[in-house]
Amino acid sequence: MTLAQALTKARTEEDVKDAYISALGLKGVSKNLVDIQTQEIWFEAKAVSTPPIVMFAQLMFYIRAARKRGEAIPAFLAVIDRDKAAIMPTEKALPLLDDKSIVWPKSGSGAGKELGAQIAPYVQTHIVQYEIAHDEAAFIKAAKDAIRERRIIRTPITPDNLRQVFDRWVAMIGGELGVKAQADYAVLFFADIMHDGHQEAIRGPAGARLLFSGEKPVFILGSDQYELADDRGYRNFWAIYHRPPEQKHRHYLLERRDSLLPVDEQKFKGAYYTPLQIVDKAYGQLRATLGDNWQDRYLVWDMCAGVGNLEAKHSNLRNVFMSTLDQADVMITKLNPAFAGAEIFQYDYLNDDVTDFGEIDYHLTTKLPMALRQAIADAREGKKGAKPILVLINPPYAESGSGIAKGDENKIGVEKTRINGWMRELNIGYASKELFAQFLVRIRHELPNATLAMFSTLKYVNAPNFELFREIWRANYLGGFVLHNRAFDGLTGNFPIGFLIWDQKTKAQLSDISTDVLDRAGTLIGEKVHAVRPASFLLNVWIAKTIAKGGPALPLSNALTVARNPRPKRQYDGGLGYLYASNNDLQHAGQETLITSSIFTGGNGGGVWLTPTNLWQGAIVFSVRMLIPHTWQNHNDQFLQPSQPLTDEFKSDCLIWMLFNGKNLTAGADGLRWDDCDWSLINHFVPFTEAEVGAKGRFESDFMVRYMAGMVFSPEVRAVLDEGRKLWTRFHATSFPRKIRDLYKLGRFDAGWYQVRRSLEAYSDTEPTDFDPWKAAYAALTVKLRPKVYELGFLPK
Repeated sequence: MTLAQALTKARTEEDVKDAYISALGLKGVSKNLVDIQTQEIWFEAKAVSTPPIVMFAQLMFYIRAARKRGEAIPAFLAVIDRDKAAIMPTEKALPLLDDKSIVWPKSGSGAGKELGAQIAPYVQTHIVQYEIAHDEAAFIKAAKDAIRERRIIRTPITPDNLRQVFDRWVAMIGGELGVKAQADYAVLFFADIMHDGHQEAIRGPAGARLLFSGEKPVFILGSDQYELADDRGYRNFWAIYHRPPEQKHRHYLLERRDSLLPVDEQKFKGAYYTPLQIVDKAYGQLRATLGDNWQDRYLVWDMCAGVGNLEAKHSNLRNVFMSTLDQADVMITKLNPAFAGAEIFQYDYLNDDVTDFGEIDYHLTTKLPMALRQAIADAREGKKGAKPILVLINPPYAESGSGIAKGDENKIGVEKTRINGWMRELNIGYASKELFAQFLVRIRHELPNATLAMFSTLKYVNAPNFELFREIWRANYLGGFVLHNRAFDGLTGNFPIGFLIWDQKTKAQLSDISTDVLDRAGTLIGEKVHAVRPASFLLNVWIAKTIAKGGPALPLSNALTVARNPRPKRQYDGGLGYLYASNNDLQHAGQETLITSSIFTGGNGGGVWLTPTNLWQGAIVFSVRMLIPHTWQNHNDQFLQPSQPLTDEFKSDCLIWMLFNGKNLTAGADGLRWDDCDWSLINHFVPFTEAEVGAKGRFESDFMVRYMAGMVFSPEVRAVLDEGRKLWTRFHATSFPRKIRDLYKLGRFDAGWYQVRRSLEAYSDTEPTDFDPWKAAYAALTVKLRPKVYELGFLPK
């Protein structure tokens, strides 16, 4: 777990301390008046974001006290909270201890803003501050170097981090210059980094100079002069980064100036637009996974390049091949100086150069550049010195019949490509409909040893209908993150998009993977494990299928609505009702879980007849599917069969939770018309006797009362039953007007929970019913049951 991840989970100051201790690997730690104390460095920690100067003031109180006692003091001081850290050499602060005008508080806890203001003139220029979200690696390196070598070693500027350093420079320095044109930022940036603080190391772009007036930087660009409105960002920036760059990088970096020109994001926007802040996160993930110099070591092919937004952060475009379906995008990209050096060409990856025999023949179109063809051949042969290939893509998410296409209207037949023909022959079922899966199949065939870094939905990782696909597509997971789909333009819904990196050389069967979780802005907010299980482990096969062989069954699309279903359905002899539980993930559970008194034929199908034998399982399946609210993070989580023993109390809790849930659509009703006949529904799910609720007539079925007899109920269930009995009693005591009686078919005494609740709600304008006591009791049972879904293994923790 990274430091940033640990800090997002920190709840107390102790949690913050422990996160930093672990990340820095601190040894010989003591926690006394000084929050974290080692021989080399002392830390002041806060659980909430606090001005560094205030925290340094408290540290200086303890340094002053230690010095008076003649005790050893550390070489460095650091302050930390959940957002940032700062470090400085202790020797830089020692002169302030001789200033008799400083008023020191009586205790360290009294060191606040007033003391901070007094010490600021001495220490402010020596403080190096790091924002953990951006500078975690730099801070950890600086702190470890300070401990090991008693000095702060700054981060070098290299071709690999050029774009990220530039973005930080604009944020910390450029914004303080009042520059007229954003294009000038790149020129001024190079003038700054090619200066060592005393003189130019190499002449930067023509017309740009950096001079110093005393200690203050002055930028000259043509006839314009720019000075910093506030120089704190300037000091902080150059306390983190080392300048000038190493001699071997300088000329190459200057050649890359065009890549830093402001990107016209409107040119990038469209069906396949990846926001630039998310691209930045992807490049950070690639650096963490593949190493600091990955852009120099890997050849990159993006075969879904569009107009190049995934390459906007790349600093070594000579190693980049960009292909896309539309020639218009190729022209736009070639005209953009940000991509000078890259090989850009039109290519239909799912159709071009694909033979009828499932092979790749580049002679069919001759579109693929010879350099890329040679690189592919060398990589396949494992030729010595051949550069490895990284496939970096954000492919289309279109699926035939789905409507899930990045801003595009879905069209039947969108999947019919040359690669789709391969996939049908491979017999991998549903996955052949998905365009992004088609990309993976060709990449697997054409570039079997390439590293793959891909933005996509997570269907291929753990969806049951991709199980056959996972049998033939195997790779070793290296790392990645997920973020909200609405971080991308043109996407609706509420689901995760993953940026996952795979090593295809290692043909490993997919297993559980862990990802960072980012919010829409790209900020780290947590960690997520995505469980991968065979279909035989999933909850939707836990209940044995019931084979209906009886007479015709009344098809329903709601509690009392007859479905317009042309296909006849059969009754299951002895069936009590029907559990509709379709797709096995949380995405669908809320809309595709219910029980009815006859077969439910709405939605996508899928479900079982409920019988006296399987009812306990049906109640559990219903409950665990409905208990956990759907979020974008758990969207793809698959329900699993329980991994822990199930108690009788859990079973009875789930039964009552199901009976009083809004998706219990069982009903007792006459006069339903279907297939030129009148039909009736018998309700087997009334949990009370006629006498308990004051019914004026006989219930046709007393199954549920007999089924519940002898059960020992928890206090939470007893409360639900007690409050539910009051509502049922009120229902039977109420004379409803004909409109309500007709609407909810109240001609029988065995009305179901759906009819009881809806009728009382409809009549509330005349005789209000207080549902609040029942709602409170039901909410308490819900709170009790929700953790059990994870504890018993129905969902991965």
